[in-house]
Amino acid sequence: MSPSRNPRRLSVVAAAAALITLAPIGVTAAQAQVTRIRQGSSADVSRTAWSGPAYTMNGSGGIVTATMNQAINAIRGGTGSIDVVVVAGSGTTTPECDVITGLTGVNSCTTLTLTAARDGDNAQVNTDIRNAEFVYFAGGDQCRYVAWKGTALEASVESVVAKGGGVGGGSAGHHVNSDIVYDACAASTTSAIALDDPYDRSLTFTTGMFRWPNYANTINDSHFVTRDRMGRTMAFVARAIKDGRTSGGKAWGVGVEEGASLFIDRNGLATLSGPSAYVVLGDHQPEVAVSGQPLTYSNFKIWKLTSGQTYDFANRPTCGYYLKSVNAGVPSSSLYSGTPVTDCSTTPPPSGGSSFTEAEPNDSRSAANDVSGNTFPLTVTGDMKSSTDRDYYALTVNSQQTLSVSCAVPTAYDADIYLLDSGGSTVTRSVEDGAGTDESASLTRSASGSATYYLDVEAYSGSGTADYTCTVTKS
Repeated sequence: MSPSRNPRRLSVVAAAAALITLAPIGVTAAQAQVTRIRQGSSADVSRTAWSGPAYTMNGSGGIVTATMNQAINAIRGGTGSIDVVVVAGSGTTTPECDVITGLTGVNSCTTLTLTAARDGDNAQVNTDIRNAEFVYFAGGDQCRYVAWKGTALEASVESVVAKGGGVGGGSAGHHVNSDIVYDACAASTTSAIALDDPYDRSLTFTTGMFRWPNYANTINDSHFVTRDRMGRTMAFVARAIKDGRTSGGKAWGVGVEEGASLFIDRNGLATLSGPSAYVVLGDHQPEVAVSGQPLTYSNFKIWKLTSGQTYDFANRPTCGYYLKSVNAGVPSSSLYSGTPVTDCSTTPPPSGGSSFTEAEPNDSRSAANDVSGNTFPLTVTGDMKSSTDRDYYALTVNSQQTLSVSCAVPTAYDADIYLLDSGGSTVTRSVEDGAGTDESASLTRSASGSATYYLDVEAYSGSGTADYTCTVTKS
């Protein structure tokens, strides 16, 4: 919860732009909570299709022009221009838009400063966001941002990504774009505090706000090396696994240094611009993670990226990491460097395939997410948001082809899977008992020609925003 938007005078451009104070419904202008400053063209771009999504994850609040340019060009496919919205929780200046409006391919940049949770339902705010092709969350206080969970703003930002636009953020805005958000709503923690007690009151999390394609089971952290945050990210990862907030018993911390930025393309490939970034994987339960006791966790797998290096979030690597541990709250020495494991012969990284993140509403066959056009093996990620939730995915199976599904279910709930034919009849199912129990099923189409089948993931007991992950193969 570290402010990063430095107060300063409005630029000449911003001073000349329209400054409008917006009042939510039922609120007078004098009581209005939202300030809107638009720079560039007053008219939005009109276009039927965009080429994203694309993302920028910044270690500090400012725009990194290298990755911002990459995102703009990826979204517009090299032609035309886009509209950008900057969302902030405080401040009166426009430092992000002052930079963005000068970049090639930008039609307009609108700064929206929202100071209350209800501002997430402001009509003009949501119109601006839905008409934009990129939304950037400024630095500041991520606890203000997670307060917009469940408001219209959440769905509006998701609609930008769904149409092929993009999102990004710096510092607090980087935090809010991960699957699991360290929200710092009680207090801001340090590595020393988090390792001494991973259940300290300063470690609070929000889940189920944004879930971007290929970016499941992640926890972002910022100002990473400068503020020595590796230790607290380790604690975040351990907590996520212990609390059942992730699928498959794994969590990835993504720490980005000040001045650095990850550009993530539509295929999940992240490329770093700037000093450094780290990906911290926990792939087993912590040895000790209980309230009031220091953390013990062996062998975190850590990838260090320097400028120009990449990390594939769609096909996450199984080598190239170095190992660090925490014993009774004391971490290994030299946390920010190590000798990488380079022998992948025993556990080769996955190749090919693609990923898909559930898009609600998909609670019936008629509203099923169509994943038939994806490349297989396919990784499908979603969650059981209620005890009656059902998630449907439509697939095409050819004659003599075998469809196999294996789902890793988090400990937050018990979920079952069904494979249905085109008429909705159950061909096979997997209904293993117990929260966190994985499910798997397969079928072979013996008839001639191809047909549509459905994967139906159903909540049997419990619910939550922790992700399930299903691997779908066809052979």
